[in-house]
Parts: sequence; C-alpha cells; structure tokens
Amino acid sequence: MINGHHGLAGAIMRFTETMRSVERHGDSWQAQIGEDWLQGRSAFGGLQAALGLRAMRELVNADMPLCSLQTTFVAPVPAGPVTIRALQLRAGRSACQVEASLCDGEQTLCRMVGVFGSARPSSLDFQPEQPRVDAGAARELPFVEGHMPAFMQHFRPRWLRGDLPFTGGHQRDSVLQISMRDDGAVDETHVLAFADFIPPIALGMFNAPTPGSSLTWMIELLRDRYDDLGLDDWRIDARLGAQMGDRAEETAHSAGQGTGSVMHKAAHAMGMDKNT
Repeated sequence: MINGHHGLAGAIMRFTETMRSVERHGDSWQAQIGEDWLQGRSAFGGLQAALGLRAMRELVNADMPLCSLQTTFVAPVPAGPVTIRALQLRAGRSACQVEASLCDGEQTLCRMVGVFGSARPSSLDFQPEQPRVDAGAARELPFVEGHMPAFMQHFRPRWLRGDLPFTGGHQRDSVLQISMRDDGAVDETHVLAFADFIPPIALGMFNAPTPGSSLTWMIELLRDRYDDLGLDDWRIDARLGAQMGDRAEETAHSAGQGTGSVMHKAAHAMGMDKNT
C-alpha cells in the first residue's frame, strides 16, 4: 500500500476512514464525504457504492460474501453528510438480496442492489486471460491539484496499455496498474473502489477535456475473501465494446497483485461526444 498521507493534497479522509464514518441512526445510516473524494460535482462512484455496501453489510450475515452489485447514479452526491437507507428485499438459505440508497432528504442520489450468496462447490474453474504487458513502458499519471478530479489523489495509476485521457488516441483497450493510498486490510469495499477508478476508455479519444458520466454499472465479485490481498499494483483490463452517439458500453476485470481475477464489471456511460 502507499502509506500515510504522503502525496495527498490538503485535509483528506482516506478510504478506510470514510468507511468508518458510517454510523447507524435508527432505520438509516449517516456518512461523511470529504471534498477530496469528489469527481466534479459528485462523489467518486466507487466511494458511493462502497458506502451503500457498508450499510447493506449490517443486514446480511458476515459469512455470506457479496456476489454482485448493480448501481445506478441518479443525481450528484456532494461533499458533506449523506444519508444511507438499506432494505433487505429477500433472504433465502443460500442467497440474500439487499437494496441501498444514498439520499438527500427524500431525493434519491444513488441506488444499489446487492446479491449476497454462500459459496457452493463446482467442478468448473477458469478465469479471463490477461495478456502479458511490458510494465517497463508504463506511464504514470501523477495527481495535479486543480487539474484532475480530487478523488484521484487517493490512487497511483500507471497505464500499461491504452491511451491516457484526452490525448486523441484510437485504442479501445486499456490495461492499468493501480495502487491505493490507504491502510488496513482489504475488503469488498476496496474492490468497488478499484473497479470504478479506470476512466472511460472513450475519453482517451478526445483531444481536450470532454464531459461524461456513468449512468449504471454492475460488478460481479469472483472471490469470497480479500484480506489476503494488498493495496498495491492491482491490474485492471478494460475494453470499450460500443460507442454509439454519446453513449458507451465498457467491460473490465481486475486482479490483485499476484492473484487471479477479483471482479468483472460492465458499465454504461453517456455525455461523451467529440462534437461537444
């Protein structure tokens, strides 16, 4: 992991500290989002999903791992206090479905549905192939305050393949190596943060900053535990599958350092248009 607050700008709340800010108040939870976690007007999507999962976890048995999470970003989530509401939709012997929302009063800002399930044995075991890449040719993107989304200061990304954002490229595949500036054991919430870090590949095809935002994504988690993983050098392989008008579809899968696949993600974004 990248220890301490080295390299972070101003007053910050590290990821684990933000997760610990979640407190239950009756039938809802409250959390605090720092300005250092903003992505434009709204909080980083991976943090939003992680906060929702943090509340969901209190409604599910600890030994039942998260299998999948569907997330819809409804409205901007600003810095400051946020309310989380969670509801168990159905609980069976081997699976449980839970809904969570980030809210501002009665306004829903983000909605998630998580599926938790007990692992079952299977004779099938295979994973996505990750092609070899030359790590020696990696390009690091250092955080520059005022010129990049604030949340990026919590990560150290290196492009192993693909185009950096706003460089007028043409590649539809990207491979990133990412480390998180945080302490503590890795859990499901960290996986969501890593999964949502990678910028939309289509942004690399523009020559200048262009607006764009995620509408929805779904993540399938492929492990039952994560505390044996570190926070350094996670690899994310992503591919832009389709771009029609201002709408894009992208898939990605990730692996912790020296491990097999950890998650698979499918995302849908809009607002990216070369004529903008």
